[in-house]
Amino acid sequence: MSFADPTDRAQPRGLGKLLALNWPLNLLIAAIAGVGFLMLYANAGGSYSPWAGPQMVRFGVGMVALIVIAMIPIRFWRLISPLAYLGALGLLVLVEIMGSVGMGAQRWIDLGPIQLQPSELMKITLVMALAAYYQWLDPEKVSRIFWVLLPLVLILLPTALVLKQPDLGTALLLVMGGGAVMFLAGVSLWYFGTALALGAGMIAAVLKSKGTEWQLLEDYQYRRIFTFLDPSVDPLGAGYHITQAKIAMGSGGLSGRGFMQGTQSRLNFLPEKHTDFIFTTLAEEFGFIGSVALLALYALVIVFCIASAISNRDRYGALLTGGIAVTFFLFFAVNMGMVMGLMPVVGVPLPLVSYGGSAMLVLLAAFGLVQSAHVHRPRNRD
Repeated sequence: MSFADPTDRAQPRGLGKLLALNWPLNLLIAAIAGVGFLMLYANAGGSYSPWAGPQMVRFGVGMVALIVIAMIPIRFWRLISPLAYLGALGLLVLVEIMGSVGMGAQRWIDLGPIQLQPSELMKITLVMALAAYYQWLDPEKVSRIFWVLLPLVLILLPTALVLKQPDLGTALLLVMGGGAVMFLAGVSLWYFGTALALGAGMIAAVLKSKGTEWQLLEDYQYRRIFTFLDPSVDPLGAGYHITQAKIAMGSGGLSGRGFMQGTQSRLNFLPEKHTDFIFTTLAEEFGFIGSVALLALYALVIVFCIASAISNRDRYGALLTGGIAVTFFLFFAVNMGMVMGLMPVVGVPLPLVSYGGSAMLVLLAAFGLVQSAHVHRPRNRD
């Protein structure tokens, strides 16, 4: 079966495909991952074990996967998008049946060498499915109520399963990522206004339900919300994480204390310093300048993805690239907002920097899709 579009000029082949990759984007991804390696090395006291070494191996495997995915025509990924979504949804159901429990949550499937977190996979397959749906749908029907219902179902089904794990942070990312694809597809702003109103009502219901028989969140999630509002209420308990994170970031000043000189991380005051709160290590050791430099790298990745999406005349490729770009933005925006006390602590890792197998590999696979859309974008005839 051929996936080439006969209406376009011949697509790059062989070495031409490799050269057609968006290499500046790959270099930016590698630079961000390099920051992660340094921070993991520092957090381990100057050792590649137990975090930096395995993370480097995962990154190497992920980059190979990225290039392989990029070499496959984007039409293939469009055709299998519904199956990819259903597969990720099935894995989420499997988590409910036989998932591994860690830190009070049932989110992983034990595959022996690795722990697979299907919710990470769902973040990308949801974008794929929605992009395929809107590529198929007549643009004139995008905002009609009947055709808005199916995307809502596609978003809410995995969101409900993720909330049961419980994983509020990932559930919010699924809703926002899916909503972003709908927005990019041209769904009327009236729907988003209605969604915001319903969201405000849901927040009120969540707060109202605390302590009742129909309580909507777990107790620890309520503690996170109230700690976000006032961390000083329990600085040694529920407010400990955010309090120590603020101390670390504040002590970094303009240029930081220096590599491996951060007292908060070295003396183990920072909780989850290799995963969710790794940004605080960077801020303490490299200060405001280092933090802004990392943010600039993230911003450049977004710029390259948006530029690729805008220039792509294939609707699926454009929506897929734009959706992944927004999802990537949400990852680091929520994490940074969380560790700076601007958002509740919801357990979202810093993309390509935090230690973790599933998040790293899935994100690199997602950028492989972005590259596939870039390499195989429609071209004018000569």
